[in-house]
Amino acid sequence: MAIPQVALGDPPRRATPPRPRSGSGSGSRSDARAALKDSASVGLGFLPLGLAFGALVTQSGLDWWWAGLSAALIYGGSFEFLLIGMVTAVAPLASIAVTAFMVNVRHVFYALSFPLHRVRGRLGKAYGTFALTDEAYALTAGAQARSWPGRRILWLQLFLHLYWAGSAVAGALLGSLIPAGVTGLDFALTALFTVLALDALRDLRGDLPTPVLALLSAVAARLLFPDRLLLAAFVLFTAGLLARHLLTARRARRA
Repeated sequence: MAIPQVALGDPPRRATPPRPRSGSGSGSRSDARAALKDSASVGLGFLPLGLAFGALVTQSGLDWWWAGLSAALIYGGSFEFLLIGMVTAVAPLASIAVTAFMVNVRHVFYALSFPLHRVRGRLGKAYGTFALTDEAYALTAGAQARSWPGRRILWLQLFLHLYWAGSAVAGALLGSLIPAGVTGLDFALTALFTVLALDALRDLRGDLPTPVLALLSAVAARLLFPDRLLLAAFVLFTAGLLARHLLTARRARRA
């Protein structure tokens, strides 16, 4: 039997284990599981809102599939509630367009700090821009979300979208079973934003001027521009943040 010859100075070779690929399916599944956990609390808050919206669609005389179509293609939250009344009142398209702009113009300010740069691909960026909601922005604005990859952010937005669309369709199908005198479902929106605001305050970690500036901007907008409260508050808050940034940078240069 032939004996294999091995050089005296050569160490034995070891098999190198294969490296996991960055784009493997296991990584995508882990991001999906993490995003499902992240979106669970907010998604549960979507359920009563979606049920109320779906019930409103059928009670307004529209077919049930209008709820799913609106939730899937418009995905505008509060604007969808306004749109039902405008559609049933046969409002002009110009009025609908202006209302949509005034209600959703706040998303322009969200885009300034939303981590869309982590999302890869044109299709991913397009969907991330379309699905940029108040809740998605709040969940990705915390300190823990600064290390989230783009896949996790997209999964988060997709799960929130599915929560809203699914609950809207369920509400439309079950709308006839909900009594007309039921009250309190609309308070779920207020409770949801209250919880998101408390989470944001905890992430500030002692940065008191930011919430104070937001409060002062809202009060000033309410007094000076009551008809354009939301837009004016965002403009004032953004101007205040820019002014604070410039003052801080100037003091840093002098020091």
